[in-house]
Order: sequence, then structure tokens, then C-alpha cells
Amino acid sequence: MSYLSSPHFHDEKAAYAFVESRVWANGRVCPHCKTVGRSSVMKGKSTRIGAYKCYACRKPFTVKVGTVFESSHVKLNLWLQAIYLMAASKKGISSNQLHRTLGVTLKTAWFMSHRIREAMRSGSFRPFGGEGGIVEADETYYGKVEEPLKERTTGQKFGHSKAGRGPANKRAIVSLVERGGEVRSFHIPRADKVTVTKIVRENIAKESRLHTDRSRLYRGSEEHFLTHETVDHGAKEYARGDVHNNSCEGYFSIFKRGMKGVYQKCDEKHLHRYLAEFDFRYNKRIRLGWDDKARADELLCGIVGKRLTYETTRARA
Repeated sequence: MSYLSSPHFHDEKAAYAFVESRVWANGRVCPHCKTVGRSSVMKGKSTRIGAYKCYACRKPFTVKVGTVFESSHVKLNLWLQAIYLMAASKKGISSNQLHRTLGVTLKTAWFMSHRIREAMRSGSFRPFGGEGGIVEADETYYGKVEEPLKERTTGQKFGHSKAGRGPANKRAIVSLVERGGEVRSFHIPRADKVTVTKIVRENIAKESRLHTDRSRLYRGSEEHFLTHETVDHGAKEYARGDVHNNSCEGYFSIFKRGMKGVYQKCDEKHLHRYLAEFDFRYNKRIRLGWDDKARADELLCGIVGKRLTYETTRARA
């Protein structure tokens, strides 16, 4: 039987049971008072699916409370379908496609996708590299900034780049990739040396080998890591032995193909969520032993404690 034919994708009651088994793996927890095991199913003809009453605080609750599903009127089995589709689509899935596939309104599909991206956001932290491990660092630029900059970080004014190429007034993104492992991406207001150096130092272990291109943003990094090795893209050097930042370039390729080909438009205030989405799928890719089912199950583990309201997503940054 195909995984997509599982009951929790097609029946709301089965969907509640599926989510409860993962969120409450160690016993039913009241999200209001945090009491474990002192609740029972609410009874009555009009009682909604999955509703319980806590005997400690006397308040009703469902498994959706305290998660990205809270206050949503969308059926839980449709939420699970949306989670699977976003987890399984390498370059993402548009709100229009979710709208057509799930049968919800476009506005609802857009909001659902942002809530799911919030669940994809990692809440854990560990330094990359360590003990001679290789970490690649690189920056890229995507989309126009809402408030154009007049000068480069060097103080020089921006010139007219050919066909709109170059970093002039574009959103700056810095990514760190642990060779053969995970990626961590940051949207920054401006790609200057102070900002980039702070990110690199705080996220990479001192015992690591740092690989970058010859950008001035990384100059002086050899003082903070085991080694700092570079490749000269200007001289068409892309690899020298095991020295390269091709993993970063590969990640940027997936990210930009998804953003340009699937999503097409992204307000700057939402860019960090899209980066969390692409980071999540890259960190749970097949090469690291994750298939679509495992990736969707892992995404479901990230729904707790993350709340996103429609007013928050629509508000100006």
C-alpha cells in the first residue's frame, strides 16, 4: 500500500490520532496547564473531533493548541497532505498548486505554507565542523531590497551592472555548508565584513577548515580557524584538491531555481522563512538517509511551540 493512501491523509479522525501519537508520545498533555494524563474525551453530539477536557484546569483543548495548526479551520488531514507535499517537493510547491490540490482558497493555501515553513525552522544549534571538518561559506543575492542602498560597503556608489547582475540593491544571503552535511542560511540587511565575520565565527567551530572564495568578506578568517583555504573564481579556479565551495554553490542553485521557477515572488520580510524551508529539505535529503516519508514525519515534530498568525504574516516588517 502506498504511503499516500494512509488513512491519516484522507480521514480527519485518523489524522488527529496520527498527530496525537507524535505530539503526545509520552502521554496526553494539557497545553494550558501542562498537566499530563488528567484529561478525557469530551462527549456530546456537537463536540468537535479530538477535543479533550483537562481535570486540572477545567479547560478544553485539542492537539492543535500550541502548534502551527492552532485556530485553523482547515481539516487536519488536509494539513498533513500539505506537509507531505512541501516536504517531498525538492524546489517547493506554490500556494496556487496547494490551492488546486487541496481544494482550499488561495489565501488559505498561502497562509498554510507559511505556517509549515515556520515548523521547518530549526530550533536547535550546534557549531559546524570541528576536528578538521570542512565548512564552506559563501554569499549570494536574491531579489530587490525594498529600501535601495546608495553605496557599497566600501563607500563607493553602485554602478549600472549589465542585465541587472551583481549585488547592487539585492537581498544578501550567507550560507554555511558542512561538507557532506547540513546547511545554515541567513538573510542579512547588508553583506559587510563585520556582519559576515560574526556569522562565521558564531556558527563554525574553531577546529574547522574554512573554505571560501577570495571575497574580502572572509579575509582574516585564518586567525580564527584551523585553516582558511580559498579558490579564485576570478581566475576560473573552482576546485584545488578538496578545496572548493561547490556545496554552497549547489545549495544556491536549488534555492534560486525554486524561488524563481516555483515561488516567483517573495517579499523581503518573508525571505527568512523560505530559507528555513530550503535549509530543512537540504538537511533532510536522500543522501543523508531521509526519504519523503521520514522528512514529512520530522517536519511534524517541529509544529509544537510555533505559532504564526495571519496578521503577523501580513504586517509590514
